[in-house]
Amino acid sequence: MAVTSTYTVKGMTCSHCVKAVTEEISALPGVSDVQVDLGSGGVSVTSAAPLTDDAVRAAVDEAGYELADA
Repeated sequence: MAVTSTYTVKGMTCSHCVKAVTEEISALPGVSDVQVDLGSGGVSVTSAAPLTDDAVRAAVDEAGYELADA
């Protein structure tokens, strides 16, 4: 069963930012879909199993942005 989690990413300002975050999170094992709302910074991630916050934070960091604390 797929699991959808939501996160907030700080620092995104353009479509390039969205692409970078989407690519890095999509590369995580089990991720099947990533939807980013540039206006709110919201990121919805659908995966085969729950992802750890550390894994998502590392992917967002790799893209050059910051995962907001929950």
